[in-house]
Amino acid sequence: MNLPWLYTRLWSVAPFLIRRYLRKRAKKNPAYLAHWDERFGSSFSGAVQNPIWIHAVSVGETRAALPLVRELRRFFPETPILMTQMTPTGRETARALFPDVQCRYLPYDKPEYIKQFLEEHRPVFGVLMETEIWPNLMHGCRAHGVPLFLANARLSEKSQKGYLHIRTLAEPAMQTLSGCYAQTADDAERLHLIGASNVHVCGNTKYDVTPPPEAEKRAAEFREKIGSRPVVVCGSTRFYKGEDEAEMLLKAWRSYRGDALLVVVPRHPERFQEVYDTAQSLGFKVQKRSDGEPVDKSTQVWVGDSMGELFAYFLAADIAFIGGSLVDAGCQNVIESIACNVPTLFGPSTYNFAEVCRSAVAAGAAKQIGSAEEWLTMTRFWLADKQERQQYADAASAFVRRHRGASARMAELISEAVQERLKKV
Repeated sequence: MNLPWLYTRLWSVAPFLIRRYLRKRAKKNPAYLAHWDERFGSSFSGAVQNPIWIHAVSVGETRAALPLVRELRRFFPETPILMTQMTPTGRETARALFPDVQCRYLPYDKPEYIKQFLEEHRPVFGVLMETEIWPNLMHGCRAHGVPLFLANARLSEKSQKGYLHIRTLAEPAMQTLSGCYAQTADDAERLHLIGASNVHVCGNTKYDVTPPPEAEKRAAEFREKIGSRPVVVCGSTRFYKGEDEAEMLLKAWRSYRGDALLVVVPRHPERFQEVYDTAQSLGFKVQKRSDGEPVDKSTQVWVGDSMGELFAYFLAADIAFIGGSLVDAGCQNVIESIACNVPTLFGPSTYNFAEVCRSAVAAGAAKQIGSAEEWLTMTRFWLADKQERQQYADAASAFVRRHRGASARMAELISEAVQERLKKV
């Protein structure tokens, strides 16, 4: 079977199906209907010319791009920046983190859309964050003379097996890259096996992300609203494949009898109200962060129904749990809470951050639990033992310091590759 030909042919019908999917998503999150034309190859008004182009799919990738962009600006201080995303939350995050750059959705991978995008912006070079493999986009960049890099690259064993099934499509696309900068040696090996060359192990840019000053200020506001009670934050909880992680945690929390406040921060905004309703149905006294009111002493659960404030929640916490790890979603970004020097727990599903989680546990910077019941047991223990919590906090601080520097390494390699290419032109 000629997979590249079939893949491109499928894009003649895919936009129709994607529009149906976006309308369905918009029933819970109307933001999916905004800026619709950007996704489907329409001309972009005021398109920035000759930029450094960074593609970061959603929130996590966009945050991971922040220190890399800062380092790239050292090498290309006069070059404008274009940020592209695929999700409304990613777009919102990009606009907040990068107020001085142009933000837009990346068009889908139909050849006509890609041609329009590349001719409209004419990027100096492009950087795909983490694992974004769009064959027509990657071949289009090569055809238009745009050097393309895969940065902060990661590939799980599960994803590698999937790509090997479509190797005749994935491998030629990976071979268009001018550089591939992997987080770990295991990632590098897996990326090489699906076709990447010029692979370097650089580390993870997420270690270079630090809580911004506004997060410190917001955390102080949270603490003022909460008072002197201990705070347990469950960040980025997921509803995945029919399993509700927030509900698991809330059901376990019903047997807690202390005065700690449980803060549940859903990963996606469409889950805010559902988590609030679940907590109420389980008999908890619940408040929302969005009500703007002080947290009543009788309130047991505070729902963090806000975007872009996860650092603030973690900075206000005594203990953190990282979502996406009790359900089979591979864990959300465990580095964020560790970087806030908060004793951190996560569940058994860690394939998105496997090496980080292993290293953090080995360093005494975090602890893995197997269930919501184990989470509650460990949380109770830490709440009762301030000295133990402080040991984990100190270990977390040292752990993050040891792993910083990936952004600078990647930026230097990108600069060298671009400058070498310019010499040949």
